[in-house]
Amino acid sequence: MEETSFLNNIMLNLRATCRYYTGFPKDLGPSRVIHFTSEREFVQLLHQGHPVVVAFTIKCNLTKHLDKVLEEAAAEFDPHVKFLRVECPKYPGFCITRQKKEYPFIEIFHNPEQAANQGKGTDPNITKYSVRVLPFNYDLSAYGFREFFKRHGIRSSNPTSNE
Repeated sequence: MEETSFLNNIMLNLRATCRYYTGFPKDLGPSRVIHFTSEREFVQLLHQGHPVVVAFTIKCNLTKHLDKVLEEAAAEFDPHVKFLRVECPKYPGFCITRQKKEYPFIEIFHNPEQAANQGKGTDPNITKYSVRVLPFNYDLSAYGFREFFKRHGIRSSNPTSNE
């Protein structure tokens, strides 16, 4: 009996100290991934000034892995980068505008600026914005997002941090 409790103590200690390497699930707290509900809310999210990582998904095995990656990355980069998940079968109009045929895919929207040319026949009460959109083609992990943000000069943390 003492051997089992000793072995259990070793395993508990190992899990407590080596969570990343043993595959032990990380405690990320409440979800920070925002679920898409309307284009109006998406535009409001862009107007906050933070980069927005948008995952366009459908139900498949890759989506389960993507959800875990998004949760981990959102926990790491919150509140400087927002993560949004769009279920394309529920919102086909928003997904079709991206003109992609292979799901899931990720795009990063950042630097919303008021468009210089408002157009001649537009309502003066409507303000047009231009947003820079980059396709995400890096490693699908929190590390991949970090490297992507560094490469494209997207601020993903406090300027005082040592990254």
